[in-house]
Amino acid sequence: MNLFASQSAHRPPSASLNRKLPILSFNLKTNHVAVSYADVAASGPRQPPAEAAAPQPPEIVSNDSTSTASLIDVDAPSVRTVNPDFFDQEVQTDTQSARLEREAAVEFEAKKAEAKKKARKADSWLTTQFSKLSDSGAGALALTNLAAVVGLSSFLGYKAWGLYDRGRLSWDNIGVGIGIIAGVGALQSVVGRYLYKTKGDKSS
Repeated sequence: MNLFASQSAHRPPSASLNRKLPILSFNLKTNHVAVSYADVAASGPRQPPAEAAAPQPPEIVSNDSTSTASLIDVDAPSVRTVNPDFFDQEVQTDTQSARLEREAAVEFEAKKAEAKKKARKADSWLTTQFSKLSDSGAGALALTNLAAVVGLSSFLGYKAWGLYDRGRLSWDNIGVGIGIIAGVGALQSVVGRYLYKTKGDKSS
């Protein structure tokens, strides 16, 4: 028997393996480095400003001109649109209409007060003029007024009869005659009233 063979037969397997394969010991150390997306992007080539900028939002271009057709009447209890000729109207809102009505009422009252003032002034002037007349002068004025009314009425009646006789009397002629008589009668009543008023003042 071979000597080397007998010696190898009595060696344990581990010893033989240790002799053939050297034991290697490694100490591995790994370093974990956190890298952000911004750092990675900054390390690369720089982008031009046009590419780096955010995309522009879509823009809607309207060709319609600005219109006042949908203006809101703020006086209304609910929202509603008004006509396109809103600014062409003389009165555009209920508030404006109420204000114009108030102004018209104030103006009417002012004119009414002014008319009353002028009427009182005229009444005072006529009363003063009639009060200057003597009793005989006042009587003569009353007779003259009465004679004028009777004479004018007679003249108008004569003219109306002549037109009727010739067949030319119309409703227009009758209306004119009645208007003249009414005017003269009103004048007579005014003169008579002032004569009576001045006579009463003198007697008191």
